[in-house]
Amino acid sequence: MHTRPASPESPCLAVVIPCYKVTRHIGGVLRDMGPEVELIVCVDDACPDGSGKTAQEALPGDPRLHVVTHEENQGVGGAVLTGYKEAVKLGATCMVKIDGDGQMDPALISRIAAPVLMGQADYVKGNRFFNLEDVRAMPMVRLIGNAGLSFLSKVSSGYWNLFDPTNGFTAIHANVAAMLPMDRISKRYFFESDMLFRLNTLRAVVVDVPMAARYEDEESGLNVKRALVSFPFLHGRNFLKRIFYNYFLRNFSFASLNLVLGFLLFCFGVVFGGAHWIHSTVSGTTASSGTVMIAAVAIILGFQLLLNFFNADMADLPREPVHKKVAGLVSHCIPSDNPPSPSSGDNA
Repeated sequence: MHTRPASPESPCLAVVIPCYKVTRHIGGVLRDMGPEVELIVCVDDACPDGSGKTAQEALPGDPRLHVVTHEENQGVGGAVLTGYKEAVKLGATCMVKIDGDGQMDPALISRIAAPVLMGQADYVKGNRFFNLEDVRAMPMVRLIGNAGLSFLSKVSSGYWNLFDPTNGFTAIHANVAAMLPMDRISKRYFFESDMLFRLNTLRAVVVDVPMAARYEDEESGLNVKRALVSFPFLHGRNFLKRIFYNYFLRNFSFASLNLVLGFLLFCFGVVFGGAHWIHSTVSGTTASSGTVMIAAVAIILGFQLLLNFFNADMADLPREPVHKKVAGLVSHCIPSDNPPSPSSGDNA
């Protein structure tokens, strides 16, 4: 099979569609694809309804359509990563991921892909919260859940300028996709959030594009109760890893000093003050003013230093697209000879 490298001079716009139980919608999604889409990769994620076959029947004889089938279900993330590999193998420069359930309007593909194709960003994601009218139309449960998850994602990924982290309408440059540690990215429903964390470790430029979502009769496979338990832990893990990578392993800056000193002072103040408060309560004596001042000053100063750190972290956003820096260096693209191993859950 012919393979050509991703090139800004001859961009190939590809669409990647993970397919699992979307036989009612996938045909309409594919038929709505405009002529600007040069390649369509549908990944049948071991769908019991045969979504891949339905996709082929929807566009019979269309040379743009390529269907890849998983023997075992790997989750939405696993299907998307397989689609990325296949699209790069076929010469894609920009890969837009949309769902096959009809929630995402194919007419928006060009808008999502534009910042990548124009060299302004490495990764683009839709934002359903930009237009107030669209927000009013959003189900309340999704509205509240996305608001909470957006804050957690800002903290863990470092992209404080982004919102709607679970939005799956995304675009990525092939050179950036080639740099991702695909065997370590979460394969299930934490995929979109984990992608942002991985992109930050590459110092990739990520931007939001306003969009409207369509809510019809599709059903989400996300277990809300499980997400409420697992997502905070996963975000916390990624936050600690990001801080270690960016502020201690790769660099040690004034922000790093603020973090270390602020954390130590704050913890000292809490422990010192708490211990003396317990002692005073048990013994019935009153703590001296000096003891109170030491604890208060340590807590206040430590808290201020931590605020300084987060202020620096919020300002430390990638500015130059990384795909320009590695153009011509990423010659191997993404290995495509060996299929990804099945995954029953998120990887660490």
